[in-house]
Amino acid sequence: MRDFRKYDIWTDSMELVNAIYTFVEAFPNTEKYGLSSQITRSAVSIPSNIAEGASRNSEKDFARFLEIALGSAFELET
Repeated sequence: MRDFRKYDIWTDSMELVNAIYTFVEAFPNTEKYGLSSQITRSAVSIPSNIAEGASRNSEKDFARFLEIALGSAFELET
C-alpha cells in the first residue's frame, strides 16, 4: 500500500481545498447550496481520490483513481 501523504500532488490538492473553502466564504448566501457546494465538493474529491487510489494494490486501479481526481480538477476549473 502506498502512503498518499508523501505525494506532492496530494499535499498540493489539500492546500487547494483550503484555498477553495476560503474563496467560497465570500460567496453570497444564495449560493450556499448551489455553486459553493459544487465547488467545494469537486475540490475535496481531488485529494480524496488520490488517497483512495493509493490504497489499491494494482497500478491500474491507482491510475483509475488518479483519472477520477483529474476529472474533479477539470470540474473545479469549469
